[in-house]
Amino acid sequence: MIIADERLNVLRRQFQEWGHDFREHALEIDADAEAIRRHLDLPAVRYLATMGIPAEYGNKPEPIGGHRFYGELALERAVIMEELACADAGMLVASPGPLLAGVLVDVLADRTQKEWFYGRMTAEPLWTCFALTEPDRGSDAAGLTTRLTPAPDGGFVLDGAKRYVGNAARAQLSVVFARTGRGPLGVTAVLADTADPGFRAEALPMIGLRGAMISSIELDSVRIPEENVLGRHLSPSRRGTWAFVQTFNRLRPGVAAIALGIARAAHTYVLANRRAPSRAERDRLDELGRRITGTRKLVHRAAAAVDQHSVNGHLASAAKVRAAQLAEDATLQACAFFGPGARLDHPLLDKLARDARAMEFLEGTGHMQRLNLFQGYQSGRFDRDAPFPAAVGTALSSAAGRPA
Repeated sequence: MIIADERLNVLRRQFQEWGHDFREHALEIDADAEAIRRHLDLPAVRYLATMGIPAEYGNKPEPIGGHRFYGELALERAVIMEELACADAGMLVASPGPLLAGVLVDVLADRTQKEWFYGRMTAEPLWTCFALTEPDRGSDAAGLTTRLTPAPDGGFVLDGAKRYVGNAARAQLSVVFARTGRGPLGVTAVLADTADPGFRAEALPMIGLRGAMISSIELDSVRIPEENVLGRHLSPSRRGTWAFVQTFNRLRPGVAAIALGIARAAHTYVLANRRAPSRAERDRLDELGRRITGTRKLVHRAAAAVDQHSVNGHLASAAKVRAAQLAEDATLQACAFFGPGARLDHPLLDKLARDARAMEFLEGTGHMQRLNLFQGYQSGRFDRDAPFPAAVGTALSSAAGRPA
């Protein structure tokens, strides 16, 4: 059980306060994701623009309660993302910053590459994207077909297509995964400047989480300098597949925290707007509140495990499954409190319901998370004799095809 210390409580209170600005602009961002450019001076947006950049590369976040939070720890990110998602997940995912791409750079880049990437991020607010998923490939990351081939005059050429990539249509910097050979050792990541010829990204029409500007990418002979190939100083076994697995492990508790924040926002909305609830309705709200509290404990426990060792991503898969389901359940229940016309009469509630559906697919579907969790169990990463959290048992039962 993870009990937040005073340091994390200070962090939570600050982001609760900063979240008020996010809530004010929720419907604005839902209507136009590019409206985020009008709010780059908000304190939370400024923080997100450099979150995760180490101090040694020029990151100097403003002190919060006498502490500096760099956002390098999964537990810190889980606290931040829950609070900002509770305010508005759309504003959170629309904000500039290194996030997923930045975590991969931390895992895979050499010092010169980090100085180049982080230096650009600290100089001005920039958007980044993490291009892994391809059309018709779904969650089969190992089946990617984008190619990185040597160029006759030096360097490399990048060709292929990516799909469902957050913020790609407005990103200035991108991490792109491509294939240099067969099998998992034939996967490589590169840094790409989206302004280079041949790099084209277009936003896809979305129902929920519109702030993320989910996009498709076409890569037509994009030139990649040799120095932009990530992991050249590492062994082949640690360059491609291993690297994105480590990245997802570190970020997964944060994704679960976003879903948790959406669920909490729906619960809070009902408490604030449902007049004179019946006894049965109060009982339902209390039960939902207990689920939120329990899921938060699981998310924090998963984040602490990842911070201890980045290979410990299996418990985070349980947190992601549980939180994504909770977000959907909470938003549907919240709509039911206001009758058949709830989503027409309560635009913010409608937005929460739409955003919640995206959480099933963000960072990997529930089926992929259950497989990851079950593989961790089979490989002995859990103590089989120790009692599991209820969410872990449920996910394992589902993965094995048994009733929970």
